[in-house]
Amino acid sequence: MASGISMEGRIALVTGAGGGIGSAISKRLAEAGAKVVLNYWQSEEETKAVAASLPGDGHILIRADVSDSTALVCMAKQVADRYSTLDLLVNNAGITRPVPHDDLESLSDELFDRIFQVNVRGAFACVRAFKELLAAGDGGVVVNITSIAGRTGIGSNVAYCASKAALDNMTISLARALAPRIRVVAVSPGWVIGEYAKRMDPTYLQEQVNKTPLGRLATPEDVADAVLAAATMLTFSTGCIIPVDGGRPFI
Repeated sequence: MASGISMEGRIALVTGAGGGIGSAISKRLAEAGAKVVLNYWQSEEETKAVAASLPGDGHILIRADVSDSTALVCMAKQVADRYSTLDLLVNNAGITRPVPHDDLESLSDELFDRIFQVNVRGAFACVRAFKELLAAGDGGVVVNITSIAGRTGIGSNVAYCASKAALDNMTISLARALAPRIRVVAVSPGWVIGEYAKRMDPTYLQEQVNKTPLGRLATPEDVADAVLAAATMLTFSTGCIIPVDGGRPFI
């Protein structure tokens, strides 16, 4: 059981569950006793490996592109048929691609639109598809995985930063709209040690560590802990953005 916090008997869905952050969240929720629905689109083998590593039983995998609203409705039906309810939706699926912020020509319309389709509209469409299941029983929780790029404007590209700012704002709007049955919060990491970070120049990464008051970068497990806390402990919190950035300033 994770830190004595129990999600025994609860159902959680994590989009983009095969990635570094998604897999850590899935594991933490399963350790706390939840049955986890692992959503993926392209990372089938990685997500199967995550599912096989989870403690407990009752976990399932569902392939669906979060930018395909029809597919999300089908996924909601699968969850309803299997579990009849959903206690936690973690909107973790997201995409990006490095493009220098001053290279406006390389940030094509197609890439810009695709980032918003997945990172923003996909999260909204997931909430829309699962709204009734989340509102059933004692009510549910939505956790949107955003980024401090939404407030710093520093990230892999301009569209990515803008998409995370939009998701922060949408968190606040949905929290108001769906209260009191559904709480909606955002977990906003800074730099996270993972596959993307490993591709960066070590000197640049050390500069980011030096700019972080707590003296290190976040791990996927740090993000997972924040998700678990938001879902189980912060029961009077909604419409808020929880930073997981080590106190990172606006630089």
